[in-house]
Amino acid sequence: MDKQSLIKEVFQQYQDPEIGVDVWTLGLIYNVTINENSVHVLMTFTSPMCPYGPHMVEDLKNLIKSKGIKDVTIEITFEPPWQPSDEVREMLGV
Repeated sequence: MDKQSLIKEVFQQYQDPEIGVDVWTLGLIYNVTINENSVHVLMTFTSPMCPYGPHMVEDLKNLIKSKGIKDVTIEITFEPPWQPSDEVREMLGV
């Protein structure tokens, strides 16, 4: 499996602790840049006041490193603010 697929799999298996849906499906991952042995992730949280944010960042870094990536940087942005897709709204019943 290539690095892109391995990292996507990490995001698809990691659930937002508050919502119980994976961060990939939620659309919290805005961009992933993969170089030789480094990964840069641009992501957001469901809200700027997310109490689990720092914990999520550390968990995701460790999970990506467990796939053989040595250098992992996760950058948090709130531009644009997260908006759930229609599919996610339906999943959450809103």
